[in-house]
Amino acid sequence: MISVYVRETLIALWTPDELRGRVNAVNMVFVGASNELGEFRAGTMAHVIGAVPAVVFGGVGSLAVAGIWAMKFTKLRKIDSLETPDHLVGR
Repeated sequence: MISVYVRETLIALWTPDELRGRVNAVNMVFVGASNELGEFRAGTMAHVIGAVPAVVFGGVGSLAVAGIWAMKFTKLRKIDSLETPDHLVGR
């Protein structure tokens, strides 16, 4: 939930006022779809290989993806303030 709050706050702060509704709508579609797809994947994996192996596999996969994104998107990893970046306000 912490990552959800951080993402929602960053979206609200960094999106220009005239685009905020559209950006929020697209974000909500992707969040809703990802939850449903994730539940389907987890249920299918648990049915095929068992609950415990599915949880272990999912945890390892989550850590791997988090590590890859942390290395690939270093600017996001280094954000230390929720203030709007200068390049988005035209300073």
